[in-house]
Amino acid sequence: MKEGFKKCPYEHTFFIKISNGGKILIVCVYVDDLFFTGSDAAMFEKFKKSMMIEFDMTDLGMLHYFLGIEVMQSAAGTFISQKKYVLEILDRFQMKNGNSVSTPTEVGLKLVRDPDERKIDNTLCKKIVGSLMYLTATIPDITYVVSLISRYMECPKKEMHLLAAKRIFRYLKGTVGYGLFYKKGERQI
Repeated sequence: MKEGFKKCPYEHTFFIKISNGGKILIVCVYVDDLFFTGSDAAMFEKFKKSMMIEFDMTDLGMLHYFLGIEVMQSAAGTFISQKKYVLEILDRFQMKNGNSVSTPTEVGLKLVRDPDERKIDNTLCKKIVGSLMYLTATIPDITYVVSLISRYMECPKKEMHLLAAKRIFRYLKGTVGYGLFYKKGERQI
C-alpha cells in the first residue's frame, strides 16, 4: 500500500492514513476491488490519481454493492442491507412463500440434543447456518438464534433444530428490507 498508510492489525485488507491535520482516509481492498472513504475530498482525489497511475483502474463512482451488501448513500447517511441475498436464500431453502413472523425466535426457546429424535442431513444444516451467518453483517437481531442453531450443525434433529431455522427464515420474509443505517456526522459505537 502507498506511503503513509498503516495496515489494520485486525483486518489484513484494511488500511488507514491520517494526515497531520487529523483528516482520515480508509481503504479496503478485496481481491481486485477496493473502496475508500474518509473525511477529506482532496485526499480522495490524490489517492485515486496515484492508484490510477500505478494500476490499470476504473473509477466506478459511489459504492452501491460490495460482497453481497447493498449500499445506499445519501446526505443523511449510509444504509446497508442484503435484500437481494435474503430473497435468494428464501428461494434456495424453499421459504419464499412462508408466512412471516415478528421475531426471529420463540420466547424461551431451548434447543437440546435429543437422541430419540430423527436426524436430518447435516450438510443441509451447515448450508442454512452459513447462509444465515452471512446475514448477521446487516441484520444483527438474528445473531443470537443463528449462534444457537449453529451449535447443533454436526448432529441436527428434524423437529427442533430445523423448525428453529425455519423460524428465522420466516422472520427474514417479513423483514426483507431491514438493514443498518449509519447516520452522517454521528459517532458510531
